[in-house]
Amino acid sequence: MPHSNSSVVTEIFLLGFNNLQSIKIFCFLLLLLIFCVTVCGNLLIILVVSYSRSLHSPMYFFLTQLSFTDILLSSTIVPNMLRVVLYEGTFVSFIGCLFQFYVFSASESSESLLLSLMSYDRYQAICNPLHYNMVMDLTFCMKAIILCWVMIFAVLLAVSVTMTFLCFCGPNVIDHFFCDFDPLLELSCSDPFFLKVEDMILAVLFAVFPLIVILVSYVYIIITILKIPSVSGRQKTFSTCSSHLAVVSLYYGSLIIIYLFPNKKSVKKVLSLLYTVVTPLLNPMIYSLSNRDIKQAFKKIKSKMFSYH
Repeated sequence: MPHSNSSVVTEIFLLGFNNLQSIKIFCFLLLLLIFCVTVCGNLLIILVVSYSRSLHSPMYFFLTQLSFTDILLSSTIVPNMLRVVLYEGTFVSFIGCLFQFYVFSASESSESLLLSLMSYDRYQAICNPLHYNMVMDLTFCMKAIILCWVMIFAVLLAVSVTMTFLCFCGPNVIDHFFCDFDPLLELSCSDPFFLKVEDMILAVLFAVFPLIVILVSYVYIIITILKIPSVSGRQKTFSTCSSHLAVVSLYYGSLIIIYLFPNKKSVKKVLSLLYTVVTPLLNPMIYSLSNRDIKQAFKKIKSKMFSYH
């Protein structure tokens, strides 16, 4: 069982969810199904975009990156969560816990930066259509993605390194289903002031700033759409943003709700499921169900596969 003496913490016990005994097998199978659908759905998006010439545009290039991020996030959280549910808590090494926090933070930060890039792409397509191909060329897209990933991993590596300098002397129990920032800090017996400052800076860089870019882009998009004289023209133009807007609402909606309940652990745990499990599952569904181009490309690939047989 987890210990709570003052020795240095080398492994951490994740408590997971309370009172799941009677339905733990059902929860385990449901999570396993969600994980399989999430990975397959996001892989399918990547394959459809890669194989369809008609989808070789900046919006869909960013979408493949979003799908890759969702696979990374789901693979970091869910397999360990399955163990937590099945065994009603599980031990993780301290280094393993830090690594999970690092990859989780990187994929969450990447998601918000990608959503802001996608909104900038929609802004250029709708508000600046004549210069769209010149602005959103392959060089810009590649540079933007590389810059995002390098910035995320460099900054978060700095945070993880700072975290290793803290003294973790117990207890070694985290009342959560994964290694998040606040539960990890609660285990520290040193002053986490600098880490909290770093966390605030990161929140501005990777959550607030991308949200501002998204909101400003959509203000301009809406103003441009309202100037279109025909109703059908307005609907057609807005439909190119609908799936992106749905994903943004889902992602930022869950984050904002979590920050409204900072001290309620049980509420926080349930809401954490939204952005660690539900969002990666729904993103490919939103894009594949509400996007005509992806549906058509998928049908073409399917008919090609059947014609070979």
